Amino acid sequence: MTKIRVGLVGCGFVAELHMHAYRRVYGVDVEVRTVAARGDHVADFASRHHIPNACRSFRELIADRDLDVVDICTPPNLHASMIAEAMQAGKHVICEKPFAGYFGRDGDKQPIGKHVPKALMYERVLEEMERTRAAIEGSGKLFMYAEDWIYAPAVTKTVEILKATKDKILFMKGEESHSGSHAAHAAHWAMTGGGSLIRMGCHPLSAVLYLKQVGARARGETIAVASVTCDVGNVAACLPADERGVVKSNPVDVEDWGTLTVTFSDGTKGTVFSGDMIAGGVRNLIETYTSGGALFANITPNTHMMSYQTSEEKLEGVYITEKVDRKTGWQYICLEEEWTRGYLQEIQDFMECAATGRQPLAGLALAFETIKVNYAGYWAAEEGRRVVL
Repeated sequence: MTKIRVGLVGCGFVAELHMHAYRRVYGVDVEVRTVAARGDHVADFASRHHIPNACRSFRELIADRDLDVVDICTPPNLHASMIAEAMQAGKHVICEKPFAGYFGRDGDKQPIGKHVPKALMYERVLEEMERTRAAIEGSGKLFMYAEDWIYAPAVTKTVEILKATKDKILFMKGEESHSGSHAAHAAHWAMTGGGSLIRMGCHPLSAVLYLKQVGARARGETIAVASVTCDVGNVAACLPADERGVVKSNPVDVEDWGTLTVTFSDGTKGTVFSGDMIAGGVRNLIETYTSGGALFANITPNTHMMSYQTSEEKLEGVYITEKVDRKTGWQYICLEEEWTRGYLQEIQDFMECAATGRQPLAGLALAFETIKVNYAGYWAAEEGRRVVL
């Protein structure tokens, strides 16, 4: 059996999730051979995860001729250049979401989220994505988009039912929200390419776009995104410091609240919501309403297990679920969280693709369309109108 050797770029929260998934891969011989990151903690990360090599340079990592796959788990402002360079070095690429974004150019007035017109951002993002697409398609290598929602069991079961019934999807409603990112860079457009709507809302948006295409193919239809409307805001800005409580939202030039509605070419709709001020843990939900029924994919929270406890102290070493601020009272405990949210299945698919050469379930087309629609949304929100694609 051919061994697939992986180079991991980044050693933060998402890299931890990917490492957990690599350990669960079956049927493919996989070795995470090298990890690269700028900080001193890269050596500790490598030691904890038994990765043989650690380095501080991305270019040093991609120069390793033995690597088959480069897994990019960095802030999104680094994605485009890293994808192109890794592809040029002859590597298959896994890239975390979001695929791309606008992060500023020389001459932009700062902070860019408040001063650069979103119509211009949309234009420049499309130009950059076209260049990245050309680099990917010219390389002959695989591009694998790390959109875990596509692999989440609740979504894959939705796909199975849509294929079986061939019912018409009339409306979808998706959400990812929580109480706000602890990462300082999440407050700045120049680092994240937007706020809650792209940082979290890209997940349900990708799921809406993906499921619509699943339904269309099942029925022999050709359907595209026709137009986008959107609204964004900073709803937690009204709170004084002593009232912020569990809300971590503290944006500089990005939104902490956003809602985007897609109108498809067949007249059907999909709405995505994302907020950085929602207490009680992460909400990962997508509802699909069809001509024959309804499908509710409650990724998190779900009712696999519920608890009611009264002592925080006794639960100090017990994990409940991501982003909950306490463990007492009624809690929705997420069992096998990496499986429930699709991380294990995502990496399994990617490793099988690297071994066989087949295309991944989540690839370039989905990555490109998600960012295109998201930035059309930002444009629509700023100008208060419908953007026709």
